[in-house]
Amino acid sequence: MRRGRENYLDYVPRRNRNFPWKELENGLVVVRMENRGLMNRIAQKFFGRPPFSEIELDEFGSFVWKRIDGKRTVLEIGEALRENFGEKAEPLYERLSAFVKTLHRQRFVVYANKIK
Repeated sequence: MRRGRENYLDYVPRRNRNFPWKELENGLVVVRMENRGLMNRIAQKFFGRPPFSEIELDEFGSFVWKRIDGKRTVLEIGEALRENFGEKAEPLYERLSAFVKTLHRQRFVVYANKIK
């Protein structure tokens, strides 16, 4: 029996608990990332680099981040984006999928339902 192709819009992203975050007064989200690894340790010791970086998400990224809860699919998050931002969010699913894939590549999110 041949399996159908997975639909990315059915994925359920969940924030990685290893990256603490906070919401600023203006509603934007800041995600804290530890700078680990040999090169980062050298840069911290010799060049005074901070042990943590704070990544501030823009308006769209913050909106998406707050809806990534391990329950909503990418499709549902997209529908909320369209409802909130309208035409400003277009091309919606191309942008959203690229953003969520980037978050996944950087390990900020995992997929709660991805088939391996």
